[in-house]
Amino acid sequence: MSTATFITEVEPLVLRFQPILKKLSQEEFYEFCRANSEWRIERTAEGDLIILPLTGGKTGIRNFKLSGQFGRWAEADGTGKGFDSSTIFVLPNGAQRSPDLAWVRNERWQALTEEQQEKFPPLCPDFVVELRSRTDSLKTLQAKLQEYVDNGAQLGWLLDPVERRVHVYRPGAAVEILDNPQSVSGEALLPGFALDVQSLWD
Repeated sequence: MSTATFITEVEPLVLRFQPILKKLSQEEFYEFCRANSEWRIERTAEGDLIILPLTGGKTGIRNFKLSGQFGRWAEADGTGKGFDSSTIFVLPNGAQRSPDLAWVRNERWQALTEEQQEKFPPLCPDFVVELRSRTDSLKTLQAKLQEYVDNGAQLGWLLDPVERRVHVYRPGAAVEILDNPQSVSGEALLPGFALDVQSLWD
């Protein structure tokens, strides 16, 4: 007799400052994150602060494998910069987000000032990845991926080891859902890159 596995999804903690406190400026938010560096913090376009859960062991292993595979490609390709999950980007809509993995074309990165590069880069990455843990809300991650695309991302992946699916986001196109694929292609944006998805599921 099989035993069903139930997963309790956990929504991130949202702190709503409006209208009690004014909206934090970008500089104030940067200093707030520095003063609370033990937490992963994001901010919505409306100014609400989001405290993200810490990563568990299995998700940490998957993140490491994901970064390793992509990092090798990015170093060899040389046309852009890769970023890990601790990097916060200021999106055009004002939200400040930290995808699990991101990539920005060199010409867009080099157009930023030295100070913008040192702090939270004011741009949406060209490529973003969110990796779902067992307790992450799928609905929340889907909304984040759509927000990235709406703000200029050219390609986004939602990797879901729970359901063994990859959700592929592209501008002006319906979301494509790949059921338990062996790999997923970086397409024209990331020529020659294919993520070995099965290695992340294991």
